[in-house]
Formats: sequence, C-alpha cells, structure tokens
Amino acid sequence: MSRYRPPSPRSSPYITREGYDRLKSEEKALWARRKDVTAALSAAAAEGDRSENAEYIYRKKELREIDRRVRYLQKRIPDLKVIDRRAGGDAIFFGAEVELETDSGSTMTVRIVGADEIDPARRFISVDSPLARALLKKQVDDEVTIEVEEQKLVYAVLGISYPQGDS
Repeated sequence: MSRYRPPSPRSSPYITREGYDRLKSEEKALWARRKDVTAALSAAAAEGDRSENAEYIYRKKELREIDRRVRYLQKRIPDLKVIDRRAGGDAIFFGAEVELETDSGSTMTVRIVGADEIDPARRFISVDSPLARALLKKQVDDEVTIEVEEQKLVYAVLGISYPQGDS
C-alpha cells in the first residue's frame, strides 16, 4: 500500500476586506515575534551544549513554526482577491450573511467567507463548503438540500444581508 495522497484541491482565492486586513496584521505581528524569538534563540545557543538545552530546542521549534506560517502567508496573500460586496441584493453571493431554517424548525445564521476566514464559533463558512455552494445565487424562500455523510439536510432561506463591517 502506498503512502501517496493526492494534493487537496486548492481553496478559492476570495476573501473579505476584514479577513485580508487580519491576515496582513498577522503577518506583521509574526515578523515582530520572529525578532524576539531569534534573540532568545541566540541567547540559548550561547549557553553551551545544544543537544541537552531545552530552551534552545524550544526556540528552534518556535522559530520553525513562525517561519512556516510566514511562508504560507507570503505565498497566499498575493493570490487573494478581496471582494468588497457592500450592497444588498436579492440573491446570495460571497460575503452574505444568510438566515436559515432547518427542516426541524430551528434557525441559524451563517456568513459565506473565504477559506482563510473560517470560524465555526462565529458561523463563518467557507465559500467552498457544500452548504455555501448550494446557497450561492439562491433567494429568500428558496429551499436548499445538501447531502452530508449519507444524510440529507434541508434548509429554507429566511433572510439575506451583507454586513457593513467586521462582524
């Protein structure tokens, strides 16, 4: 059996203005944090034997993690396309906040955002998710059916809005 796994499909390059600003500020903060970690690493390296120096090992690992994230952001940010949809509309598009009713009668609100902005606690779902793909171009009172893990879920669109700022 081979260990080969095909690469996962690339996520959409779309992002909201708030998400883009958040990524840029994260990159800037990482560069500042990297300076502090590099100084601490140098101090730990000066203490002597590096093979048994826990501080040195920890700082090397921390520096690797920072560098990995900075590399990712430096590759990802230039490819992103900021979508500034502020006007409302009758249909669901990227950036929309959608109020849904499940077939059991409960309601929930989701916001369709880019893959780099997903936040389950705030109900921000990726534009690449099955629910978001099914919702795109739908209007109020439309029904959407998706199949997740061999189970059909039915949602009714109750309302559509486009938030003006960061939610």
